[in-house]
Amino acid sequence: MEDKMMFQPKYSIILANVGMCADRYMSGGYSSPYSIDEMFARVASVDGVSGVELVSDWNITAKNVEQIRKNLDEYNLKLVSVIPDHFGEMKWGKGAFTSKDSSIRKQAVEDTRELMDITAELGGNLISLWPGQDGYDYYFQGDYIREHEWFAQGVAECCDYRKDVNISIEYKIKEPRNFSYPSTMAVILLMLGKLGRENSGVTIDYGHAHVAGENVAESVALAKEYGNKLLHVHMNDNYGFWDDDMIAGSIHTIPFIEFFYWLKKTGYSGYISTDQYPYREDGRDAVNETVRWMDIFARLVNRIDDKKMEEIYETGNACEVSAMLRNLMFGEQFCRKGGAE
Repeated sequence: MEDKMMFQPKYSIILANVGMCADRYMSGGYSSPYSIDEMFARVASVDGVSGVELVSDWNITAKNVEQIRKNLDEYNLKLVSVIPDHFGEMKWGKGAFTSKDSSIRKQAVEDTRELMDITAELGGNLISLWPGQDGYDYYFQGDYIREHEWFAQGVAECCDYRKDVNISIEYKIKEPRNFSYPSTMAVILLMLGKLGRENSGVTIDYGHAHVAGENVAESVALAKEYGNKLLHVHMNDNYGFWDDDMIAGSIHTIPFIEFFYWLKKTGYSGYISTDQYPYREDGRDAVNETVRWMDIFARLVNRIDDKKMEEIYETGNACEVSAMLRNLMFGEQFCRKGGAE
């Protein structure tokens, strides 16, 4: 009997997810702050998590590399990626890679290169680049062609700096800018195709893609089809109006099952990270819930009969899809006979 391929995701947590969260209404934070040591202990307490992501300046700088190395070793965690803070300091307020000020664009590249060195020194190989302040707010404010070129040029300079560290770009349709660069999977794939760098790729954030109106399973398929460019995944949930960064599985179920099925179908082998900002919940408990839901989604897609699924794809019969999902989630004991099973 042929062995069935099993999908066994690797999980990580963005360190700040288990710390103190603040927003513009509660700028002092919704809880007491935690030290870096305490946050590492909180991440390590979540069963099944083997990696951690760090945000520069928030968690890691050139000055605390040895402390971070000690934390990684103590808790047997892998540095999955470093996220450059190109969004939280005043100097980036009008853009980093697309700032009108060439000295700011140069600094964004230099900072990213330094973080590539730090990442490699700590055993990592990924920069997950979220260009949060790159974009525009008003019509006639942005020179789209020129600013797209600035962005691509900056990414190319980072990719060329060292080939052993990948640059993975996290797209978003809006926030904090009203229009963000890059905005969708299609836009980033066009840019990466023009860029032509082997160590460049895409980070899918479920919430970002969902707010952009994407079916995130199809986004996974597009990344596979156009260069196998999916390098990293961020998990959260939202209602579709805003990037709420809620517990994955708290709102959506079937879309997540299809998302995980296509991660499996396309052979995705990277990490899946929590990316949540649980303002009023305990951060450790909230990310633990996301990991527990991801375990469920992985188990469900491993139970799908791939041969049966291919037969359904041949016909596109929505009733058969409905029956398959109903049995998959609830089992025959909850499902009345006489349907399309």
